[in-house]
Amino acid sequence: MNRKTRYLTHGALIAAMYVALTFAANLLGLASGVVQIRLSEALTILPLFTPAAVPGLFVGCILANVLTGCALWDVVFGSIATLLGALGTYWCRKKSKYLAPVFPILANMVIVPLVLQYVYGAPDAWIFLVMTVGIGEVISCGVLGILLHRVMSKTDIFEK
Repeated sequence: MNRKTRYLTHGALIAAMYVALTFAANLLGLASGVVQIRLSEALTILPLFTPAAVPGLFVGCILANVLTGCALWDVVFGSIATLLGALGTYWCRKKSKYLAPVFPILANMVIVPLVLQYVYGAPDAWIFLVMTVGIGEVISCGVLGILLHRVMSKTDIFEK
């Protein structure tokens, strides 16, 4: 398969998985709000395997946020948080799989609480929102992401 076609296909599949997992979390009431565990954020480990995951995660987050009815500024800044996290994970690809989840966790811990406060008017203190979003991100990116890494390491799906 042509390298560009493979890159586009991988990115599109990752975007579709992000949307599907966000819908699953949304059905459980976990995709947004003060307490959120976005199952789709586990996919932020995928830039360790392919650079196509970076745009795939970004586009997937945009689509998921639009399709689940998020406010415009949430779509913009929430997607930027995922993009920054994915870029940080890609940067870690030759360093440590355990360091990789730190970037999406931190990006979301800083940006999402601000969105919750300024876009949705969450009355909670910023530090409280940092903690609640951070716990969800540790579960999604840290625990589920590392488990996904363990499974993906045994496959050759992204091999050239």
